[in-house]
Amino acid sequence: MKKNTRLPHDFRFAENSLVGQSKAKENITRTLQSERLHHAYLLTGPEGTGKKVAALAMAEAVNGISNLSDLGSSTWCKKSNWLNHPDIHLFIPTPTSVSFNDLQQRIAMLAEDPYMLVDFGNMPDLNGLEKSKNRKSFYPLSYYEKDIRPKAFLSPNEGDRTIIILTQIETMRKEVTNAFLKLLEEPPDSVMFILTSDQPDTLLPTIISRCQVIPFSPVSRDDIEQDLITKRNFDPSNARYLSRMSGGNYAMTRFYDQEAVKLNRDRIIQFLRASYAVDAGKIVEIAEIWSKELNNDATIDLLNMMEFFLRDLLIWMSTQSEEHLINVDQLEVINNFSERLPKARLSEMIYEISELKQHMVFNVNIRLLFIVLGLRYARLMRGLNTIISSDQEWKHFPHLVQ
Repeated sequence: MKKNTRLPHDFRFAENSLVGQSKAKENITRTLQSERLHHAYLLTGPEGTGKKVAALAMAEAVNGISNLSDLGSSTWCKKSNWLNHPDIHLFIPTPTSVSFNDLQQRIAMLAEDPYMLVDFGNMPDLNGLEKSKNRKSFYPLSYYEKDIRPKAFLSPNEGDRTIIILTQIETMRKEVTNAFLKLLEEPPDSVMFILTSDQPDTLLPTIISRCQVIPFSPVSRDDIEQDLITKRNFDPSNARYLSRMSGGNYAMTRFYDQEAVKLNRDRIIQFLRASYAVDAGKIVEIAEIWSKELNNDATIDLLNMMEFFLRDLLIWMSTQSEEHLINVDQLEVINNFSERLPKARLSEMIYEISELKQHMVFNVNIRLLFIVLGLRYARLMRGLNTIISSDQEWKHFPHLVQ
C-alpha cells in the first residue's frame, strides 16, 4: 500500500470515545503513527468492548478528522465526523429483509453514539415493535456484490483512503467469505479494510493471515463503573452492580434502565422470600407483574439477575468474602439469606434458571414460568427434593396429564 502523505502523528483517542482498552489504544496509536499503513486490520474481542468505536476512530484519523480521534495539529479535514465523509463506508450484518431507510438510520445512530446497540439482534425494530423477535443477521452475497464490493473500487474523493468498515464478519456466508478473501488478497491501491469480529475463532485462517490483528479484552469493572458514574451520571450503586454483572460488555450496561434494574432486583428478593414462605399470593402477584412488563429478552435478563444473586449467596456461604460478589451493595440481604437458608440447594436452584432460559426460545407463558419456579424453590430452599422431578416438568400443568 502507498505511504500515507498525511500521517496523524498527533493521534490519540478523544477523551470520551473508547472506554478502557489501554493495550488496544497503544497498538492503534503505534499503527497510525507508523510510516506505512496496512491494507486490512482486524479488531477482535468480546461483544460490547469498543471495537466499532476504535474502527471508526481509525477511519477518521486516516482521513484527517478529529472527533472520536483527537489529531491535534494533524487534523486536516473539516468534516465533523465519519458519517459525513464520502470515503468512509460502514456496513453491519442485515436480516434477509430490511429497508434501506432502516439500515441507514441505524448507521446514523452510531454517529451520535458509537456504542449504540444498533445491530438487529439487540434492536430488532427501531420503533420498539416485536421486541421479542431476534432478527438473525448476516452478510448475504447480494449485499456484498451490490453494496460492499463496489465501494472498495472507488478512488478516494476527499481523503487519503477509501475505508471499508465491516462489523461482525463472522456472520459472512461461506460464498461471501470466499469472494471477500479474493478482495483481501488483491486489494485496490487506495482501500483500507477495518474489520471487527466477536468470534475470531470461527474465521478462516486465510482471512486472519491477511490482516493485522488488534485484540480487545473485556472492559474492566473499574473502567465501566467509573465511566457510568462520571460521564453517564449513573447512581453509584447501580453503576457498581452493572459493572460487575456486565462480563466486560460496556455497551450493554449503558442501556439498562436504572430504575427498572433497581426495581427488578428488589422484586427478585421479594420473590425469593415469598417462595421460602410459600406465599402463593405474593408469588402469583410478582409473576403477573413480570408477565405484563417483560418480553422474552427482558425475561432472560431478569433470570440472569436472579442467577447472579443466587451465585452470590453460594459464594458468600462458601467464602464469607465479598471480593467476587456482584450484588455487593446487598451484602446485608445476602448475609440474612445465608443465615436463614443453611440447607438451601443453591446449585440446583441455579440449574433451574439455566433450564428455564433454554425454554425461552419457545412461546412460553411467563406468568406460569415464575409460578412454577417459585413452587420448586420453596422445596429447594429447605434442602428438600422438588415434588415433581426435573424430568417430569410437564406435570406442573394438570391439563396435560392424561
